[in-house]
Amino acid sequence: MSTQATPTLSLKGIGASPGVTVGNAFILDRKRVRTPKLRLAEAEVEPERQRMKMALELSDGQLAELKDQISRAEGHDHALILEAHRLMLHDPMLVDEVDRLIIEDRINAEWAVRRVARKLKHLFDNIPDEYFRERRSDVDYVADRVVRNLMGQEVDEEVEIPDNAIVVAHDLSPADAAMMARSGRVGGFITDLGGQTSHTAIVARARETPAVVGAGRASEQISPGDLVALDGETGVILVNPTPEQIALFQEARRVRQESEQLALRTKDLPAVSTDEYRIRLNGNMEFPEEIPSLLAHGAEGIGLYRTEFMFLDRKTVPTEEEHYRAYKQVLESMGGRPVTIRTLDLGGDKVPGKTKHEKEPNPAMGLRAIRYCLANRELFRAQLRALLRASAHGNLRIMVPLISGVSELREARSELEACRTALSRAGVRIGNRIQVGIMVETPSAALIADRLAQEADFFSVGTNDLIQYTMAIDRQNRDVAYLYKPLHLAVLRSLQNIVGAAKAAGIPVSMCGEMAGDPLYALVLLALGFDELSMTAGQVPLVKNLLRRSSRAEAVGLLNAAMELTTAEEIERHIRTEMERRFLAADP
Repeated sequence: MSTQATPTLSLKGIGASPGVTVGNAFILDRKRVRTPKLRLAEAEVEPERQRMKMALELSDGQLAELKDQISRAEGHDHALILEAHRLMLHDPMLVDEVDRLIIEDRINAEWAVRRVARKLKHLFDNIPDEYFRERRSDVDYVADRVVRNLMGQEVDEEVEIPDNAIVVAHDLSPADAAMMARSGRVGGFITDLGGQTSHTAIVARARETPAVVGAGRASEQISPGDLVALDGETGVILVNPTPEQIALFQEARRVRQESEQLALRTKDLPAVSTDEYRIRLNGNMEFPEEIPSLLAHGAEGIGLYRTEFMFLDRKTVPTEEEHYRAYKQVLESMGGRPVTIRTLDLGGDKVPGKTKHEKEPNPAMGLRAIRYCLANRELFRAQLRALLRASAHGNLRIMVPLISGVSELREARSELEACRTALSRAGVRIGNRIQVGIMVETPSAALIADRLAQEADFFSVGTNDLIQYTMAIDRQNRDVAYLYKPLHLAVLRSLQNIVGAAKAAGIPVSMCGEMAGDPLYALVLLALGFDELSMTAGQVPLVKNLLRRSSRAEAVGLLNAAMELTTAEEIERHIRTEMERRFLAADP
């Protein structure tokens, strides 16, 4: 298609998988099936329940087959997403509630499924953690599959994708994303919905395919066959770009590919600046299956192991033995490298088998994480006992989330010591080097970091929440998401205060939020004096390479000059310009 006669359209989304690409748009339009709404006669109720049962069984079989296909092609990690969908098909919150609506409200199964799906999505909307909140889209995928099967419609329809296609969709199911990425013909992904932890983003990063998500109405604004250039790091999309713009994108792609190759060649070398400042680079993970990928990309340990997945999609809370087996597996797999395990970071509405608390008007600031654990001591103690038992199998660090004051940390440590004493008396072997630290993610913790540093063994900064709370914004809210600015002067001053307090107390300070893995911020974090950074596997080599090519003294000069500026936009422009001047100019 000629780009001369068609004006260029510029769109902006969330950079979800780094890389620059140019290709032709392939619009994937999986329209939501229209749901019939029928009232049932009494005699129709039982047949309707049987019809629903058959649709669930058919859906389960389809997902099992898809899971096997993806496991063979992509490995076990992506198949876990489909296994979560299968568990949802058996969840009483879906199955029993649909059955109840059919019997009591006498409505057809399709309508009942949609009503229950809306209710379940509302529960996910109230989860503060972005990763788990993104899972609400799973409810739509599962509900849509069941409704299609109820109506006898085709599911998992294969599509023919041309080579180097830029797939544009309103949203992509895990099955669509994994199967299309596997085809080898996808040059990039663009979706209207989603964030950094959406399925499309996860699959794209795993396949190293550039992707921009959360791009608003891109699927309506881009037409089939349009020439599209996208930057998966900045989130910039150009539709029908000029030849000059295409040349710039292609040059950026060449530079990026060369940088990645260079970074991978040095992935196993330590991250030491040219003036000998050492930073450890660790990995973030949810599932033990991610460990081989972390090690293959040069991660030196695990800076954040989220334990919440153990609580989701099940009827009862995990037992102490289940906790213990999971932690032991991870510690043994890491072979003595440090493993930081975060204690439960959910609220009561997502903990299975518990009486629901009153509806939280703002769950991000309600009873969750350490607050929930201290209000539910037996649940907390089961996790602490399992952690202590597992500590005999490796180098364990325990991290407590959402600490807002010293009293919470003291109570958490007191519970841990009580569990340690009881286990020791029972003759259970416990590691003797367990460090207990906190996730610094509230402005109150940042402001009293000097006091917390006297009682914590380490700090790890959770930037996603710290920035949100500091700026008083919800980054999921489109109207205010633009205020999410990691380089805002208030954020930089908070980070300075946290690092300064840790250094003064002689404890290590880490960062495990998204900011840690973004190459743009590498020199800022080097200048601030972080000891460790933790990120997803694919980000480790690039960040490590940047740190190895930099001097901390020069990074401090860069940061000092930036902090003389006033607005976040001025600071970001300064940092970005300097990063491009120092590294792009120096690259071959």
